[in-house]
Amino acid sequence: MAEETIFDKIIRKEIPADIVYEDDLALAFKDINPQAPVHLLIIPKQAIATTNDISKEQRELVGHLYWVAGEIAREQGFAEQGYRTVMNCNEYGGQTVYHIHVHLLAGKPLGWPPYQERLKA
Repeated sequence: MAEETIFDKIIRKEIPADIVYEDDLALAFKDINPQAPVHLLIIPKQAIATTNDISKEQRELVGHLYWVAGEIAREQGFAEQGYRTVMNCNEYGGQTVYHIHVHLLAGKPLGWPPYQERLKA
């Protein structure tokens, strides 16, 4: 079982979040440190620490998170213009909360690569 995270407290409504979507499987809320005009986090209500921890039985749950992203994009009117979804895994992948989550970013042109990395010599 994954260790408790801030997302578990948000799911239980123990700490506030600006929730934009909720169903039996998932919750979506505004990121407190947005990197785009629209920056939402879509999380499963079931605790899964990292992408590496997703079991075969949880495939549909993870697919549901991406379905939620599309639903939100359509409902909020940015689906046709475009958006980015990202799921980070572990430290080098940029994961800071060990409860899987999909970042949904939109509202401006999003270039690639998303940032420039410096290679250490």
